[in-house]
Amino acid sequence: MDKLQIFDTTLRDGEQSPGFSMNREEKLQLARQIEQLGVDIIEAGFPIASPGDLEATRAVAAEIKHCRVAALARARQEDVDAALRGLEHAAKPRLHLFLATSDLHLKYKLRMTREQALDQIVKMVRFGSQHCEEVEFSAEDASRTDIDYLTQVVLAVVESGATIVNLPDTVGYSTPDDYAKMFRDVRARLGAYPDIILSAHCHDDLGLALANSLAAIDAGVRQIECTINGIGERAGNASLEELAVALHVRQDRYAVTTNIKLEMLYPTSRMLSSITGVSVPPNKAVVGANAFAHEAGIHQDGILKNPLTYEIIVPEKVGVPARKLVLGKHSGRNALRSRLDELGFQTTDAELAECYRMAMLQADAEKEITDRDLISIIHKVRRGQAPAPAAPGSSAATVR
Repeated sequence: MDKLQIFDTTLRDGEQSPGFSMNREEKLQLARQIEQLGVDIIEAGFPIASPGDLEATRAVAAEIKHCRVAALARARQEDVDAALRGLEHAAKPRLHLFLATSDLHLKYKLRMTREQALDQIVKMVRFGSQHCEEVEFSAEDASRTDIDYLTQVVLAVVESGATIVNLPDTVGYSTPDDYAKMFRDVRARLGAYPDIILSAHCHDDLGLALANSLAAIDAGVRQIECTINGIGERAGNASLEELAVALHVRQDRYAVTTNIKLEMLYPTSRMLSSITGVSVPPNKAVVGANAFAHEAGIHQDGILKNPLTYEIIVPEKVGVPARKLVLGKHSGRNALRSRLDELGFQTTDAELAECYRMAMLQADAEKEITDRDLISIIHKVRRGQAPAPAAPGSSAATVR
């Protein structure tokens, strides 16, 4: 299978989103963890943004040895100079240059013609390739760029020394079919340069960042840019943990491998949340609190008989300590018996039935039954202190 490079931009694009700013020490702590996770490239920062970001980039670049460290720069001399200072002590540096290429950005943001933009891009890529061993170029807003102009830019940067070309869906506008077609069209015109790595960088404005990234892999892309917990500008970037697990679970569909250590996904996610103070939503795929939690009785019964009935990957594989069978009003008797067994109480059928009735009464009022609640219930049942059944026709009598 082909090797897919994972480019982690948590420290750069992720950190740019509101609420996720990190200082030098926090970036260093997270960079060490991301390196151990097995990514191929860590984008350490945008050095021209501030003296603090330059210093943090320099610190990460000096410490990280086992994967590449990238620094971002616009195709402007002062940006490139700052990025090169940030990468000065990197064991494996990558200069990451970008400039917008869509007519919308050129006209209203940059106030440049296509020709002016192309000249500036070529000049900076050529300069960068003379001062850094590896250069990546990103055509900002590539998914809304005229395809003929986009391929002209791509050919020009490759001829000027770039070996990785990133075509981002900067505003999350693309659909999987559109995004894949763009890459296929560009690759077809790169026939003379078969070794150039095409890269995808997707945003989640329409909830399609992961789908678009997978479509790009189908189209021959061999680098995906993503972030821990999917953080990033606006709705965020493609989520590294979702991508890694999708590629693992569906190896039959996507014939690529990565160096990601799946068992480190959850600890890395938790570290990011600890550093930023921002928790992931409970329903977040892979690392959310509910990703391996089950309350519905039918699901719980299936999980107890064979976890594959309702889980496509075991929680321990991604570093989650264990699945959770939540005891609430949707739970079944098998889950209740299993939890009582785990707490050291083997019940008769009659005891289980009474415990279940009491648990459902409490669940209707309190939503979730804790271990302390269960211990209290089983003791009451065994002491004959269970409350009388509700009158026929009442809501409690019709729960089960």
